[in-house]
Amino acid sequence: MGVTRRIFAAGAATVPLIGTGLPPASAQDAAQDALLIGNNAVSDPLELATDAYIYGYPLVTVEMTRRILTNVVAPEGKNAPMGQFANLREYPDAKFRAVTAPNADTLYSSAFLDLGREPYILSIPNEDGRYFLMPMLSAWTNVFAVPGKRTTGTGPQTYFIAGPGWSGSVPSGAKLIQAPTNLIWIIGRTYCTGTPEDYKAVHALQDQYRLVPASAAANAYTPPAGRVDPGIDGKTAVREQVNNLDAATYFNLLAALMKDNPPALADGVAVAKMASLGIVPGRPFDPRALTPSVRDAVERAPKQAIARIMGHMKTTGRHINGWTFTTDGGDYGKDYLQRALVTAVGLGCNLPQDAVYPLTTVDAAGRRLTGTAKYVMRFPAGELPPVDGFWSLTMYDADFFFVDNPLNRYTVSPRNNLQANPDGSVDLFIQTESPGAQRESNWLPAPRGPFVLMLRTYWPKDALLNGSWAPPPVTRASTAAL
Repeated sequence: MGVTRRIFAAGAATVPLIGTGLPPASAQDAAQDALLIGNNAVSDPLELATDAYIYGYPLVTVEMTRRILTNVVAPEGKNAPMGQFANLREYPDAKFRAVTAPNADTLYSSAFLDLGREPYILSIPNEDGRYFLMPMLSAWTNVFAVPGKRTTGTGPQTYFIAGPGWSGSVPSGAKLIQAPTNLIWIIGRTYCTGTPEDYKAVHALQDQYRLVPASAAANAYTPPAGRVDPGIDGKTAVREQVNNLDAATYFNLLAALMKDNPPALADGVAVAKMASLGIVPGRPFDPRALTPSVRDAVERAPKQAIARIMGHMKTTGRHINGWTFTTDGGDYGKDYLQRALVTAVGLGCNLPQDAVYPLTTVDAAGRRLTGTAKYVMRFPAGELPPVDGFWSLTMYDADFFFVDNPLNRYTVSPRNNLQANPDGSVDLFIQTESPGAQRESNWLPAPRGPFVLMLRTYWPKDALLNGSWAPPPVTRASTAAL
């Protein structure tokens, strides 16, 4: 924090309006309207404020998410008090509307920790070869540790998770993980086939995922009851709540959150630019201290920033065979726009080494996918998705929810005992009606209207990461080589 504070101080000293003791109005106005950092003039106020909004978007979104998901007395469904796991016990069905793009491959175990109070000890049982991962996200959504089958194996594991300012001794048998922020989010995922027998096996594992404060490590520990804040809106989507914040509220919250969740040292330029607008960690943001022109720019920034964030979807990632996907997730460096976009549309994104999610809404000819047509997705012999974990193709309607169907099947994958063609290729049949009993194992039921396909690939191999393998196109059956 020492270096970070010096960066903030430099920004504040360069533009004297920051903090108390403002200069005379004329000098203040001139300094603000010029917005100087060092001796170089920087962008106009609207651009600065827009960049500041984009920079802070993940931090504000994670905090708003935390408030909602921890606003309970005891663990229940996807919610749990601070410092406790919320374990999802089954896959959602077509009636589920709580979150978009639900998952039917892994059961989640999610927890928020406040490491500013004290470290926590995480215990993971013997997974006996089962695929799992426990990615840990900073308050800025960067993945900083990923215990799991890919990285640490499936044996029993114990971790001592400490905040950025912690120093001390680590308990015997535990491995230190030092987080870059005091607020962190663990989003564990455990593979499950969805059968009653496998649900039972995974529930037994989830019951052994344990979080214990360091101070209670030597004693029997019962997590305390959580406290419910009736003022927290648990119904409106987080993204909508964040996007509806006015500039003053948004930047005030951002400044407060940055005190305990410091920006990376590499973000010094972005932090100094924010300081020129009065957005400083730990200090209240007061738009009244700004000149009218700068204040107006700050007030207009959210709308412009949101448009830039969502517009980035058209330019980011790879676009191959009608599929769009990115390998730029989980660790963003200085790509603040990419980080904000992933926050908006895929909060909790894994590192690409752990998962990549190609998505398409069009067929091979660029036409919108719809249940009025029949489609085939053909994988040539030996060219199923190259993964060391698992893969599945998931069906969503136009609103990214599961589709009701006679089989209650929302994904198709090797666990459906896919049937290969005589030449070794594998066809997936994507349509509303069954393709017939002999092909039903390879059938992904579609709605009658528009739909979206997502190819989940966990622990992808280099061929997928470097682009030498790409998902095959989704072809209308009338033109598919059957």
